[in-house]
Amino acid sequence: MGLRARLLADRRGPLHASVAAAQFRTKPQLAAELVQAARRAGIGFRAVVADCFYGDNEGFTQALGQAKVAYVLAVKPRKGAWAPEQETHTPQEAAGQLAWTSPEQPGDWTPVTRRFRDGHTQTWWAADASLPAAGWGLDRRIRLVVATTDPATLPRLTTWYLITNLGRPGRQQASVSAAFPAAELAEVVRLYSLRNWVEQSYKQVKHELGWADFQVRGDRAIRRHWTLVCCAFSFCWRAWFAEHPPPRPRSDEPAAAQAAVRGEGTGQPGGQARDGGLAGDATPGARLADPLGRAGALVAVVVASAPTAPAAIAA
Repeated sequence: MGLRARLLADRRGPLHASVAAAQFRTKPQLAAELVQAARRAGIGFRAVVADCFYGDNEGFTQALGQAKVAYVLAVKPRKGAWAPEQETHTPQEAAGQLAWTSPEQPGDWTPVTRRFRDGHTQTWWAADASLPAAGWGLDRRIRLVVATTDPATLPRLTTWYLITNLGRPGRQQASVSAAFPAAELAEVVRLYSLRNWVEQSYKQVKHELGWADFQVRGDRAIRRHWTLVCCAFSFCWRAWFAEHPPPRPRSDEPAAAQAAVRGEGTGQPGGQARDGGLAGDATPGARLADPLGRAGALVAVVVASAPTAPAAIAA
C-alpha cells in the first residue's frame, strides 16, 4: 500500500468503512428487501418472478425461502452443479433427459397454451425435469420446470429454465412448499410470463418518459425525479386503458379464467392489497393494477419527503 493510500485509510478510519458497507447493497439484496416491504404493506401476490440474474443468485433464493415466499425464477441453461461425470450437471442437460417423440407422442412434456393480449395463442411445452446435483427435482423442495416451443431442439430464445418452490399437484410436498397452493405446469409458465410486463414498462419509462434524463447531483433529487416519472407512467397507463377497454370474455370461457390469462386475480388468499391496489381484490375484467392509486401514493411520498415547506407546496 502506498503512502497516499495509507493516509486515506487512516483518515477515514474503521467507522467510515463500516458506514459505507452498511449503505451498499447488491441488486438481489435490494430485491429481497422490496419483497419484504411489499408484504408488510399488505400487497398480496402469488409468487415472485425474476430473470436468471436473480435466479442464479443463491443468496436471493435463500432469502425468499427463509421468508416463506413463493417464487418462479429463471436460471441459466448452463448453470452448473458438481456431480459425477455420468450424471447431469446443468438445466439444459436435465431437459435433454426428458422423453419426447412428437406432439402426438409427447412423452414427459405437457402442452401449454399461452394467450396474448392481441388474442393470438401459442402452444408451448412444459415438463418437470430433475437435476439432483443442484437439489432440484420432481418431489424436491425446489422444482426445475422447463418450458419451450420445441422440446426436440430447445431453441435458445424460446426456452425457459425455471426453478420454483410451488409444489406439484397430487404429490407429497416439502414443508416449505406445502405453505403455498400447488401449481400445475401451465400455472408456472403463466406466472413467469408476467415478467415480460416489467421489461415492457421499463422500456417505456426509460425511452419515452425520461427515466435516465436528469441533471441533478443529490440522491434525494434523483429519487424525486424517478418518482415523478413513475407518476407520469401511471397516468399514461390509466389514460390508455380508458381509451382501450379490455375485450369481453369469450362465451366459452368464464370471466375469471380470462382474468387469469391476463395475469389478474393472482393475489394469495388473505393477502389482498390495500385500497384496491392490485388485482387480488379486482372484479373480473379489471386490469392488472390500479395505476391512478399508485400515482396518488407516489405523489404523497414526494410531498412527505420534501426537504422544505416551499418544495412541499410545489410538489
